Amino acid sequence: MLKPKLFSLLKNLKNYSLAQLAGDCTSGVIVGIVALPLAIAFGIASGVSPEKSIITAIIGGFLVSFLGGSRVQIAGPTGAFVVIVYGIIQKFGLEGLYISTIMAGVFLIILGFARIGSMIKFMPYPVVVGFTSGIAVIIFSSQIKDLLGLEMGDVPAEFFQKWIEFGQHINTINIHAFMISIGTILTIIFWKKINRQIPGSLVALILSTLIVHFLKLPVETIGTRFGEIPNHFPMPVIPTIDLQTIQQLTSPALAIALLGGIESLLSAVVADGMIGGRHRSNMELIAQGVANIVSPLFGGIPVTGAIARTATNINNGGRTPIAGIVHAIILLLIMLFLGKWVVYIPLACLAGILVIVAYNMSEWHSFVMLLKSPRSDVTVLWGTFLITVIFDLTMAIQLGVILSIFLFMRRMALIANVRVITDQMEDDDDDDEKDDPNAIEKKDIPPGVEIYEINGPFFFGASYKFMEAMNAAGRNPKVRIIRMRNVLSLDATGLNAIREQHKNSLKQGIPFIISGIHTQPLMVFEQSGLLKTIGEENIFRSIDDALKCASQFLKEHE
Repeated sequence: MLKPKLFSLLKNLKNYSLAQLAGDCTSGVIVGIVALPLAIAFGIASGVSPEKSIITAIIGGFLVSFLGGSRVQIAGPTGAFVVIVYGIIQKFGLEGLYISTIMAGVFLIILGFARIGSMIKFMPYPVVVGFTSGIAVIIFSSQIKDLLGLEMGDVPAEFFQKWIEFGQHINTINIHAFMISIGTILTIIFWKKINRQIPGSLVALILSTLIVHFLKLPVETIGTRFGEIPNHFPMPVIPTIDLQTIQQLTSPALAIALLGGIESLLSAVVADGMIGGRHRSNMELIAQGVANIVSPLFGGIPVTGAIARTATNINNGGRTPIAGIVHAIILLLIMLFLGKWVVYIPLACLAGILVIVAYNMSEWHSFVMLLKSPRSDVTVLWGTFLITVIFDLTMAIQLGVILSIFLFMRRMALIANVRVITDQMEDDDDDDEKDDPNAIEKKDIPPGVEIYEINGPFFFGASYKFMEAMNAAGRNPKVRIIRMRNVLSLDATGLNAIREQHKNSLKQGIPFIISGIHTQPLMVFEQSGLLKTIGEENIFRSIDDALKCASQFLKEHE
């Protein structure tokens, strides 16, 4: 259903109480305050100035709540995008990032209108855990400079080069910055035992800012690195886009769209479980797409659903998109009226916050659990993880998905098999076959009749087995029966294999009979014209009817 949840709410205002409005507004204020340090931290880690990530949270928070398919989704910049945004900026600059994000927004809208939303949620679990854990490692490693207060230039993009640089500058550690980082981490960890309503990250940010400011500690702050935070909302600027730029940025744009779509829908699924609701996945993709088109026009970075902020929204009473809209308004007010205080936030504090974010993202419990899975899943997990860390997130997502597809094909091909049965075969000792009243071994097969029984999905990964079985039969039978009672799905390659064998049978003058075909394969036969080619008179529901037809043919041609 392509209708925003907010519009459904407005249509039924009589069911929206003042108590719920108060709960949504209260939650929106809290989430807005919570989102501030996270947005700033993610922006700085991504290689952009703080106001750009705040703008992203404002635009994303408003548009996704206004147009989205979830009642409680909170959108903005997230940790998952840190790696990919940083890499795009390093390679293509800010202009390249803006264009990539706009293109990603267009892709997301297309996916939404194409009703692909429900399919994106089926991303293989080892791929999700692999690149999520890899992102966590990269976020952690990108914060070592500010965590230790190292005096060095820009942090290199390459993973191993980062750590080489850190090792070369370890003697420049700033003990004050390090203590601020450790204090931030400990505050976030232990504050939960004191108060769960007020986030520990906000408490750590306020305390560390006050300590650094009043004690005049020699620690780098947002102001010393980036200057003042603008106290006005920027005017939109449309970047220059040409065909060559589109070709260069298609791959990173697809990565942003895929990652954003996956994270948003996963967040929406988690939210559904918490509130007992049901989101509209395709509408959510369209809303994410619109937000990603608008955000870069104002200097923002990619937008996606944020699981942590969405959970905070739910835990504080938010139940409708009004909470997300209020959260965006709060961030806007902070930017317009409190931006001058943001410059005093120490970067070591933000590094500490991101270390906690990285730990929570790492999913190390899931990673360890998956190591006990089948070898193919472990291969996908390690492959996605290592490529994410060592090379590139875009490549990791693509390789992980491709590897999963090939492994799935292999598994399906192993499941599928083709048995050749003739009148000369001995009885099968398979107990399952003996218990099956329709087993071919219990049927009277006339001399000269050859039966090919296909078991499992008949698709491009398994059709070669059918061709091998046909070629290995040796002598030509008088009648050929293809039994498909265990084929629930058929694709174009499987269809073509059957079509080719039908042609060969016609050339050899061998009757070609289909038995036990299910609805989906029969529809494929009909749509492709193969049903008419074979003839409905040669397609039977049961093997008994097919054998009667074969016997009748043999009698007529004795």
